[in-house]
Formats: sequence, structure tokens, C-alpha cells
Amino acid sequence: MKTTLACLLLLAISVTLSDAYCFFERFKPAISDGVVIGCLDLKGVAHKFGSWKTEDCHDCSCDKSGIQCCSSYASPSGYDEEKCESIFNKETCTYKVVEKNDHSKECPVEGWVGK
Repeated sequence: MKTTLACLLLLAISVTLSDAYCFFERFKPAISDGVVIGCLDLKGVAHKFGSWKTEDCHDCSCDKSGIQCCSSYASPSGYDEEKCESIFNKETCTYKVVEKNDHSKECPVEGWVGK
């Protein structure tokens, strides 16, 4: 019983600390040869039903209700912003916190927000 309560408490805390963001686009059908094959996004790009990752590091999915996308990365918080800076790597969808004057030296980070 105590283990179950501890797990539920841990889950509740982790959900409230999460700061990932999501957005939703209403369903606009993508049609090929008269058949609905997926969704059109706001830019008019067709996506087949299912999931994909964008070049901006969002996890997206398309179904008959529309397109839902959520951030797929965590942002650093609680580091020395005078001495350090965060650098986002679009290839890996991750941040690295390094000294401003020497990018080879990583800085300590107190927490990560998101995902």
C-alpha cells in the first residue's frame, strides 16, 4: 500500500513539474485520388494518418479529429545565466548548457522543464 501511494505521489509531482507544450489544429482532410489519406497542416502540407517528428522537434500525430503536436524536448532551468548559456541542438532535440566563454565546459543545471 505504501509503495502504491509513493508511486502515485511521484507521478503527481512529475506531471505538475512538466512544462511541455502542445497545440492542436482542426482536421482538414488531405485527399489523394478522391480518398482521404490524412491531414493538411496550417501550411497546406499533407500528413498521412499516424505520427511523425517535425524538424522543429515536435512529436505530431494526425487522426480524424486533426493534428496534435507536443514539444519533444526539455529546457534547462536553474543555471548561472551570467556565466553560462543554453544551446539547442536541432539534430538531437536537446539543450546543452555551457560556459559563455568556453563552450567545451558544461555548467551545472538544477532542473529540466518539459517533455
